[in-house]
Amino acid sequence: MVNDALLKAVEDELDGAHCRLRFADDVEARFEADTQRQRSRNMVLAGVISAIIYCLFLINDYSFRPEAFATAVQLRMGVMLPFGLSVLWWVYRGVSPVLRETLMASTVVVATVVSCLIFAKSVAPYSYLDVFSFGLILLVGNIVYSLRFSYACASSAASIVIILAFVLPYEPMPVEAKRLAIFTIIAMGIFSLVANYRFELSERTSYLHVLKEKIRAGYYLKDNQKLSQLSITDPLTNLANRRQFDAVLPVRWKEAIDKGMCMGLMVIDIDYFKAYNDFYGHPQGDICLQQVAKAMHDNSRDADLVVRLGGEEFVVLMVNASSEATNVAAERIRASIAALRIPNFGVSHQAYITVSVGVAVLSPTDELTPTDLLSAADRALYEAKRQGRNAIRMANLAGSPSDGDAAGDLDRLSR
Repeated sequence: MVNDALLKAVEDELDGAHCRLRFADDVEARFEADTQRQRSRNMVLAGVISAIIYCLFLINDYSFRPEAFATAVQLRMGVMLPFGLSVLWWVYRGVSPVLRETLMASTVVVATVVSCLIFAKSVAPYSYLDVFSFGLILLVGNIVYSLRFSYACASSAASIVIILAFVLPYEPMPVEAKRLAIFTIIAMGIFSLVANYRFELSERTSYLHVLKEKIRAGYYLKDNQKLSQLSITDPLTNLANRRQFDAVLPVRWKEAIDKGMCMGLMVIDIDYFKAYNDFYGHPQGDICLQQVAKAMHDNSRDADLVVRLGGEEFVVLMVNASSEATNVAAERIRASIAALRIPNFGVSHQAYITVSVGVAVLSPTDELTPTDLLSAADRALYEAKRQGRNAIRMANLAGSPSDGDAAGDLDRLSR
């Protein structure tokens, strides 16, 4: 349900206004959560590079304004660099999206103030040419940092106001140069904001398409898993079906060979089930099968594979099982089904649903095959049926049942 609502919200965003840089609250929260870590890393890397370049402008300071070089060093290295690195550290450690954008935007404004202070401190000829480089600070915030558009607008506007406040009263700078510099800075701010807007819009649109496909892929994966599960599960009893049994048996057989373990197999058949179906009808027969299957599952180990082969025939595959343990497990299953006391008036008014069980246990070798195990258990089942039903017969390695291992002769339907 959550994914359904999210998918609907994503589709609404894609179908809605394409110029808006803000999603609905649930999609916006998902967008920030999914992009925050990588965005913070990218901004920190951009900040480090920008800090290095900003400090390299000391070379320019030394060349243009040697009389104010000491001030430039103090402001760039003593103020801007510590402030910028502190911001980058906080962003790297992880802060909220609002605080992240605010902190990074603040570095743009502070860098503008520091540059303007250095500019105002000097009266050296042509030092005012620095003003033309102030637009680079706007480019850093709008393009290199790629601040969210609203923060980019705010930091750009604040920086331009600061530049105007320092440049307009600066007497050594010719009016014509001031006019050109201010026009250039404003143009750079506008152009970079347009690029910033397009970058963020593109990022958001791409994110919506990717998120939409991820959600759909999740549905496809869930559907495929469901179909795969259905293909190996008996729909009536929710037990494994013949397909799953045929796939698992060779795998466990090989594991038993590699680990030197024994394997046990029970073949279980409901006694006189045709008579039950004929008397009660197939819908009631299905309910009976479900009850019997549940009893088998509840009385088997978690590691055992309980399978409905078809009709009223079931198997239980046991790994690392001795003859004694398998026989005990078979008796537990036989007794639990007899204890259900499901009447079978199709046989007689005293009859109840019971099962016959053929059991085979052997240690797999390369000379034997899984079919040998199944055939031995099947022959043992036939013997249990022949000797009166509601019984367990244990097959020996040759496949003939052992007389000493029979159990559970109560309530035989042959009476």
